[in-house]
Amino acid sequence: MRSVTGTGLVVTALAATLAALLFPIWSFAGRPGPDGGVDTQTVATSFGPLSALDRDFVNRVRLAGLWELPAGQQAQERGTVPSVREAGTHLVEGHASLDRHVREVAAQLGLALPDRPNAQQRHWLAELSAARGAAYDRKFANILRLAHGKVFTLVAQVRATTRNALVRALADDANRTVLDHISVLERTGFVDFDAIAEDAATSSPPPSPSAPPPSLDAPAATPSPVTPSATYALPPPATPPATATATGSPESDRHSTAGVNTPEKTGRSDRPCPTHGTPRAHNLRQAPAPRHLPGPRHPSRSPRSPLATGAGSAPGTSC
Repeated sequence: MRSVTGTGLVVTALAATLAALLFPIWSFAGRPGPDGGVDTQTVATSFGPLSALDRDFVNRVRLAGLWELPAGQQAQERGTVPSVREAGTHLVEGHASLDRHVREVAAQLGLALPDRPNAQQRHWLAELSAARGAAYDRKFANILRLAHGKVFTLVAQVRATTRNALVRALADDANRTVLDHISVLERTGFVDFDAIAEDAATSSPPPSPSAPPPSLDAPAATPSPVTPSATYALPPPATPPATATATGSPESDRHSTAGVNTPEKTGRSDRPCPTHGTPRAHNLRQAPAPRHLPGPRHPSRSPRSPLATGAGSAPGTSC
């Protein structure tokens, strides 16, 4: 009875161990792949799930070093200008370091790596080997810039989607290396950006029709006002205030009338003089009432209203 019970416990333990080993593979087998379909090639590792895209990326990093490293060494010898030789140095140093990194990652993940460039890369190397002089400088800059541009998009996709820690770190390293090589190749001045754009347009899928480009004849959309939060206020406008309109503004009127004898400055009015006996209120100012001062007064004079003599009229209103 005891032997039967012990055997049952052993069988149960073995079954639990087998289930623990198979569960990670089963749990990730039906996850969506990078193309939207079901990824049946994702496997579990101690560094996180390893997808088919991850393995393809590791393989491509290794392939890049297999042909760009000798291409850089060749540019150090054949480049006719210092910028091309400098680009070759960057390729040699960058891919020597990146190749060491990818070999370490492959060993930890148990992945086999290629040992020779693919057919396209061998064709590029042969094309570079046949060129000399200024033609070599142009071919080197354009072929390597085109190849790095294609790898750059793959690096971004892997870095954004991978769940494996080793692959993520390799993508960071590859991103820095590829971006440095793109920059140094463009500084040579030989890169034909029109040819690169044409190649990208013919080799990439067309853009989605759901987002058509804006029409040049369409009116500009009115931006919606931005409401600042209670903590941060909006910065001052980046453009100066609009110029004065037809009606003008007090500030613009002040500057536009500087140095001009306007009615406000001279006190004169261009309106016709009023008839006697009917003074206009806006042309005449009401004079204050005469003050009766103590002391002797001339017996022949009596206080008269300034309106009768015109003494209280505004300056410049006499006809």
